[in-house]
Amino acid sequence: MTTGQNSFSTDIATIRKRAREHLEQGALTPNYGADVETAIRVLNEALATEIVCVLRYRFHAVTATGIASESVKAEFEEHAQEEEAHMLWIAERINQLGGKPNFNPDGLSSRSASQYVEGKNLVDMIKEDLVAERIAIETYREMIRYFADHDPTTRMLLEKILAQEEEHANDMHDLLVAHEGKPMLDH
Repeated sequence: MTTGQNSFSTDIATIRKRAREHLEQGALTPNYGADVETAIRVLNEALATEIVCVLRYRFHAVTATGIASESVKAEFEEHAQEEEAHMLWIAERINQLGGKPNFNPDGLSSRSASQYVEGKNLVDMIKEDLVAERIAIETYREMIRYFADHDPTTRMLLEKILAQEEEHANDMHDLLVAHEGKPMLDH
């Protein structure tokens, strides 16, 4: 199937033969480029981070009080639902890689990049969620660089999650500006 120097070439017979070997590995094929154990560990850390984010956003959605808190509560709830979707996507990817998603609450906070900080009032809650989103953004960018071309499926999943985390950070920033009455970003 070779036609020229810059063309795509593959040995389909070899691919077909390898596809019949090691069926117990499911989607994990011999040309997987990342270290599987490291990938699963990194994804389980991301899973823990998402679980903590879900719990924090849910707490904030339930307990936020004060003037205009209803609209902020709705935003917290929307983010909790999106973080839960991230959690499930990551857990499914861990499973696809032959790993076990770690939902065990023991050690959850030590596995998570973000922290569970409740905040004393509505503005504190918004600030804590913004801090957590900024942590998530940094860690997802690092993970994306790690997976790069070694695991494009995981990289694309993390890129999708990163886009939502950046949106969440922007939402929290906008809420902070609205409730503190001053812009936080220099233009």
